Amino acid sequence: MNLLHLKYAVEVARTRSITMAAENLYMGQPRLSRSIKELEDSLGITIFKRTSKGIVPTPEGEIFLSHATRILDEVREVETIYNPSARNRLRMNVSIPRASYAAHALKHLVSELDLTKEIDINYRETNSLKALNNILQNNYDLGIIRYAKVYEPYFERFLSEKGLRTLDVWEFDPIVLLSEQHMLAHKEDLSFSDLVDCDCVQVGFGDPYVPSVPLAEVRSGEFPEAVNKHLYIYDRASGLEVLSSVPATFMLTSPVHKKILHRYGLVQRRIRGYDRTAMDVLICRENYKLTELDSLFIREIGRAREEVTEG
Repeated sequence: MNLLHLKYAVEVARTRSITMAAENLYMGQPRLSRSIKELEDSLGITIFKRTSKGIVPTPEGEIFLSHATRILDEVREVETIYNPSARNRLRMNVSIPRASYAAHALKHLVSELDLTKEIDINYRETNSLKALNNILQNNYDLGIIRYAKVYEPYFERFLSEKGLRTLDVWEFDPIVLLSEQHMLAHKEDLSFSDLVDCDCVQVGFGDPYVPSVPLAEVRSGEFPEAVNKHLYIYDRASGLEVLSSVPATFMLTSPVHKKILHRYGLVQRRIRGYDRTAMDVLICRENYKLTELDSLFIREIGRAREEVTEG
């Protein structure tokens, strides 16, 4: 076993395809298959199995890949410390919920960057499952996951099993976001019966996730049964465009910065009788050492949250 074998296995896990992994690694498929087989033989385990969804890790393989990813990250960190060109590079890979306050933090972060350095930032808005997978399998360093507080025990157990460190970012009560032209925009707080009575369409992200809980059950909590008109989307910008253009729509989300409300012509209102407190939690690998850029981003996240709550 050597570092190349680890790199090969991690790439196969990331792509779920020997063919695609071989292309990304600039090597032949037979050679990659042979290397994976040699690695499995040397370890005495089966790392991958073939399924209808592609090549996926076995339970033993998941444990091995977790260690392999950690080792490769540590090697990269050592190379960064002793590589002069790497020291002149600002690098960050982060997965974020589709939250306006996080985008506000990113804007401030970019405005403060040292432009004399190389900059390599990957900022991905996605759901909690993909944020977790990005850290465990795709070489991302940081993530923020969002879940209802009622599901906290599921996530705490899952994150501990995966060897992830956590930091609470924000605990909040979701608000209703709607157009300034909405017939209910003048009311300071709303009930779901108000929204049902005016035949409103709920806009929401269609891929919530909770470990060991069926998607249908999670969705039933995210989308109250009283509302029977739903538009499922998968990116924040599309949701804001719909809300600002179609007055008969609304969204349950985290509180939004007043500048974004003004830009899109939106208002946010409290919702009576909706006691589904939500949590945003920062995650990273247990042994991951935050970079200066990571720390700056976390600080901007805190600042953006405070601006929203104060405003």
